[in-house]
Amino acid sequence: MAGEELVELKFRLADGTDIGPSKYSPATTVASLKEKILAQWPSDKENCPNTIQDVKLINGGKILENNSTVADCRLLVGELPDGVITMHVVLRLPLSNKSNEKQQDDSQKKSSCLCTIL
Repeated sequence: MAGEELVELKFRLADGTDIGPSKYSPATTVASLKEKILAQWPSDKENCPNTIQDVKLINGGKILENNSTVADCRLLVGELPDGVITMHVVLRLPLSNKSNEKQQDDSQKKSSCLCTIL
């Protein structure tokens, strides 16, 4: 599409830091945006997503689907002309091994019995 206007987006992380702003084509998919977020993820952050499945993008209070486009996202909010759209990034990280071990320990404790002879 010749002459289509690029959309300026920035991505706000949970701690308030931003990735971007950068300009994207309206045909760019949310999955592509997530890949760019993974590539630009700050190295000093404690929690780092491994795949795009670990990342959720929220715009206008709605979780964006991977197959939707930037053009679809623009319709969700009334934007200012030439304004930067801020999308919020939420991580869905896998449970750590410690919590899995704790759950197993708790289940073992529940299944055992304790007898006291007086």
